[in-house]
Amino acid sequence: MTSPTMEHAVGDPASPQPEASGGHAASYPRFLWRSLSMATDGGPLFYAWMFLLTALALVGLNGWAHQAAEGMIATHMTDHVSWGLYIANFTFMVGLAAGGVMMVIPAYLFHDKEMHDIVIGGELLAIAAIAMCLLFVNVDLGRPDRFWHIIPLIGRFNWPISMLTWDVLVLTGYLAINLHICGYLLYMRHLGRKPDPRWLMPFVLLSIVWAFSIHTVTAFLYSGLGGRPFWNSAILAPRFLASAFITGPAFIILTMLVIRRTTHLKIAEGPIQTLISIMRVTVLINLFLVASEVFTEFYTGGSHVSSARYLYFGLHGHSGLVPWIWTAIAFNVAAAVILLTPAVRQNHKLLAAACTLTFIGVWIEKGMGLIIPGFIPSTLHEIVEYAPSLTEWKVTVGIWAFGLMIFTVALKIAIQVYTEPSVAEQTAPRSP
Repeated sequence: MTSPTMEHAVGDPASPQPEASGGHAASYPRFLWRSLSMATDGGPLFYAWMFLLTALALVGLNGWAHQAAEGMIATHMTDHVSWGLYIANFTFMVGLAAGGVMMVIPAYLFHDKEMHDIVIGGELLAIAAIAMCLLFVNVDLGRPDRFWHIIPLIGRFNWPISMLTWDVLVLTGYLAINLHICGYLLYMRHLGRKPDPRWLMPFVLLSIVWAFSIHTVTAFLYSGLGGRPFWNSAILAPRFLASAFITGPAFIILTMLVIRRTTHLKIAEGPIQTLISIMRVTVLINLFLVASEVFTEFYTGGSHVSSARYLYFGLHGHSGLVPWIWTAIAFNVAAAVILLTPAVRQNHKLLAAACTLTFIGVWIEKGMGLIIPGFIPSTLHEIVEYAPSLTEWKVTVGIWAFGLMIFTVALKIAIQVYTEPSVAEQTAPRSP
């Protein structure tokens, strides 16, 4: 973006505040009011987009209401396949949240000044993705009123024995860290001051470590289940991290391309090229890890080869997931070929196609291609196939729409805060 970055913000941390008469107690409420005003003000395209997302979110809310009234029988999950589309999306969203904050690494650790402009976008994506994670977990509960059982200090928190409790801690902690970073950066820009490194850098560095932890802990949550041998793989956590480094940059690139097409905001080409370079490597690593897993499954004929055979080729006449996984592989391979083509750096339509293909491919691979086969065959050696019900699709679409609403509103506020004059610039005396 051509807007001032954090390093170029007006003022000095030690300089007096433009609203010093009331201090932060007066300026922060004004900042929140200004943010609310910016979040609800836009052009026809913005209102049309928000209207569509609101409609889809209401469809999802209606589906969840029917599910809550009728019980989990409204879904196609059973005692044989107890995790379905909701947990598949939860797993994917954890990776998206982790990948979204990975913009921080080149921006801060490698001092890439141009990347500073899109760091806030990655942090906001992480917030929206974590919010969606929590919603997917909530709708997956047969009794959502029992959600309090996994709340620390209130519920029955079996920490540190239960991996689920570790997942709760890292997800909520990650959300709190990113809320602080985003809120602090936007508030300082609103005041026209440079962020104080004491209040920023420790949390930035912590967010990098925490981004690795949320996806690693989620992988351990699956691989630690001894009764599900399909997930008992030492490379499950590296696979999760590799996919996170694909989906996060892919979504940020698509977001920047949309902003370029729909607004007058100019975005520097440097960050896009940096993200392309990251994706060129990670998309190949992801394919390599999948190939390694496939080799181990079929060549050695381990205890969970039945699950892998069901996933890739079908088992005893059952092949519900075969089209899903081969579509994912085709999309990921096609995206890798496109990304390795030199023309992708100049052709943004080709770049958007590659990002879309790999985003959908990883969504299938990390979701339906990972969660469902773990239950097939069951512990009783029965094959009970699963396909999401209409209610599940409605709820899933509604949660995605709500998450995109959060991201859209937050991004709109950030863009306006960084492009409009700050309080210090508005109140600075003009030279004659």
